[in-house]
Amino acid sequence: MSLLNLSHRPFTVFDPGNREHRQHYHTFVKYNTWSRCPYRFIVPDQYSNLITMIERSLVQYYNDSEFDHGR
Repeated sequence: MSLLNLSHRPFTVFDPGNREHRQHYHTFVKYNTWSRCPYRFIVPDQYSNLITMIERSLVQYYNDSEFDHGR
């Protein structure tokens, strides 16, 4: 295995339902850096940046959990 492969963090899609992903976002907000995150989150084409995508997905997640009326 190449040494270059060892230094890269794996790509993953941010999942607001995943407690670990939410914790990594919290750590980013607290320290203003992604250096403590073991992943590189993928930004879908419809979003302009990672932070906007995460914040919108978290709002949707918490809104759905708060107001989920028998879906």
